[in-house]
Amino acid sequence: MNDRIRVPEIRVIGADGGMLGVLNTDEARRMARDLDLDLVEVNPKATPPVCKIMDFGKFKYEEKKRQADARKRQTQIALKEIKLRPKTDDHDLDFKTKHVRRFLEEGNKVKITVRFRGREITHPETAQRQIDAIVEAVEDIGAIETSARLEGRTMTAILAPRVKVQQTREAK
Repeated sequence: MNDRIRVPEIRVIGADGGMLGVLNTDEARRMARDLDLDLVEVNPKATPPVCKIMDFGKFKYEEKKRQADARKRQTQIALKEIKLRPKTDDHDLDFKTKHVRRFLEEGNKVKITVRFRGREITHPETAQRQIDAIVEAVEDIGAIETSARLEGRTMTAILAPRVKVQQTREAK
């Protein structure tokens, strides 16, 4: 930038974006100073290096703003978890299903975990029925990403929001 440019000749782009041609570095600095702007090296690897006459402070501000907008637009999908037991009552299961629906509508993935204690492990079909009931209740907005499988004393399944749900969320 400005006095840090050490090469004798540079290709200069004007403040309006038009090409000014290959100029002596001192002459380009003088032109930038006359306009109360900075001479910024855009591409040092080119032959001759490319420099642009611009307001460097404004450029840095706009760049920072662009990056903040990009971060804001990035969708962050979290993995929410719903924990159940094989003995979970129907009303409680309905309540948990509403939570699953809300999480999927927000665009998050949901992990359904059924934890077995003691001899409950001898009846994994009860947990399978619970998971199937939840999946069936939210199949309009969620799809199974990982089907129910037994790992040790827990049975887990992962649901992901359907594409159309995510698109309507982004439109808001």
